[in-house]
Amino acid sequence: MVPPRPSPPPDPAGRLKGTAVHFLSQVFDWFGDTANWSGPNGIPQLFVNQLKLSLAVVVAALVVGGGIGVILGHTGRGGLVAVNAANSARAIPTLALLTLFAIQPSISLKWSGFLASFLALLILAIPPILTNTYVGMREVDADVRDAARAMGLTGLQVFGRVEAPLAMPFVMAGFRTASIEVVATSTLAAYVSYADLGTFVISGLDSHDTVEAFCGAVLVAVTAALVALFLGAVQRVLTPPPLRRRVRLGRAGRRAALDG
Repeated sequence: MVPPRPSPPPDPAGRLKGTAVHFLSQVFDWFGDTANWSGPNGIPQLFVNQLKLSLAVVVAALVVGGGIGVILGHTGRGGLVAVNAANSARAIPTLALLTLFAIQPSISLKWSGFLASFLALLILAIPPILTNTYVGMREVDADVRDAARAMGLTGLQVFGRVEAPLAMPFVMAGFRTASIEVVATSTLAAYVSYADLGTFVISGLDSHDTVEAFCGAVLVAVTAALVALFLGAVQRVLTPPPLRRRVRLGRAGRRAALDG
């Protein structure tokens, strides 16, 4: 009688690989399901909702934070206090603010959670815009301002023709940072019933559906990356050509120093 062959030892690596392949196949199936691409809870509509919320937040933050930064940077008064206060606000967790606003009926019931999400994200978006705008205004060389005034330019003309163009790279850097943070953090709006891409993440976590949660996270990451690339291109366009050349020369100098 031939003795039975011993069973092969378990292969943890192979089992892990099989699990990963199975998970990825489920991810592809989820993205291929037409039900996830149609209706009020489909990917296109939730994508639009997330962009609407993010755009409203960053525009309001640009008006508030940018306006304060321009005034303080132009006058050079009270800037340090305002910037430090704004940066201190970044230490407040957005989820805690969202919860605080959500338990206020007069806020949470407005536009299906839009207002609560808007206010929480606005507090997140103001600090980088205010700080960068203030720094950009203060970085304008005083000799350049004096030369502009000596040429007969009024205070408003100095701001529009000299200060604003030179400060624009700093302003756009703050706007870009705020936009990426808002797009990525706006997924929390699903906690207060605002339907955006975060709905997939929250719903997946609540139902222990790791595939749905993962796909929602991928959609949010792709959206944030697209926003970053778009605003990076806008920043290059709005940066005055002499400053662009200065940046390129600075990078070339750093590369040459490293090569040497």
